[in-house]
Amino acid sequence: MPDRRLRNITILPGDGIGPEVIAQAVKTIQAIGYRYNHEFKLDQALIGAKAIDETGNPFPEATFEKCKSADAIILGAIGDPMYDSDPNAKIRPEQGLLDLRKKLQLFANIRPIKVYKKLLHLSPLKNERIKNVDLIIYRELTGGIYFGKKGRYEDGKIAYDHCVYSENEIKRIAHLAFQAAMKRRKKLCLVDKANVLETSRLWRSVVRAMATEYPEVETSYLYIDNAAMQLMIAPSQFDIILTSNLFGDVLSEEASVIAGSLGLLASASIGRRSCLFEPIHGSFPQAAGKDIANPLGTILSVGMMFRHFGMDIEANEVERAVELCMNEGILTIDLDVEVHYSCSQLGDLIYSIIAEDLEQINKRQLRMGSSSII
Repeated sequence: MPDRRLRNITILPGDGIGPEVIAQAVKTIQAIGYRYNHEFKLDQALIGAKAIDETGNPFPEATFEKCKSADAIILGAIGDPMYDSDPNAKIRPEQGLLDLRKKLQLFANIRPIKVYKKLLHLSPLKNERIKNVDLIIYRELTGGIYFGKKGRYEDGKIAYDHCVYSENEIKRIAHLAFQAAMKRRKKLCLVDKANVLETSRLWRSVVRAMATEYPEVETSYLYIDNAAMQLMIAPSQFDIILTSNLFGDVLSEEASVIAGSLGLLASASIGRRSCLFEPIHGSFPQAAGKDIANPLGTILSVGMMFRHFGMDIEANEVERAVELCMNEGILTIDLDVEVHYSCSQLGDLIYSIIAEDLEQINKRQLRMGSSSII
């Protein structure tokens, strides 16, 4: 029986192009609600630079309360150039995202990297290397060097950043990664630096012990330097990559170039009680207010949210709508396509494809700037 219960979703538009791409995500949620008779309650809140402007806090308590009680959170983007020129600023927009992750214990960042055939030419890598790429990076998100003790001594001339991990922190994300591998190609690669770092040696021993619980999964191990190289040389060899916070940050940014555009990539951050879904791109302030941002990463993040809810049919429908636009080359101008749509127009088109259950697009009409759909 379909799950018809009310879902409460907190919407965090954020900064720059965040509000514009979030508006298209909302259209997608509404389309799924209309098509499948689901009810969603959407509630917006402040985060990032806009939150600092209005409250002095990049993650206000009111936003925390809304996020804590939500079934899911959708985030646009965080960041403002006025803070970039002052590295010593004590309050920064990015602190809002770190606070959100820490307070909600969003310990697992999940980032799919998928290549679309019609967009192979956008990647700086050769087509034959990337044409079959379909991998997911599982990055530990609330531990490691980013959250360890840090400081300076000797009159500020010596700095330190401690990296600390516990077995439990490693186990909880490793289980998620192994479970995902079981549903896919049953391959998992742990990326670490166990030849040098004690924390990496702990990661490796924990994952090796856990691998015995998943005998069907082919488990391999790579040092971070080799993994970074392999991700460029032969990325299709990977299915699930499991790694720590710092290494995951680096690898996920490197892997993003495989798809050819940051605007295409979605992500999820999962905790025991909360879940956050967001595109991987930044706030892109130069494009803010111009209606030219690519909303597909945000829309695909909505698809990840539905899959997390157990709504696989609805998630597939979101992905089908996006792939239909990609296959027809009807996209935003950043993807170097012949038929350019604005951010809001593409959001309208995705809504119509989902809500009206369309299987094809009248491309000729769209080229002429009109549509029987919208």
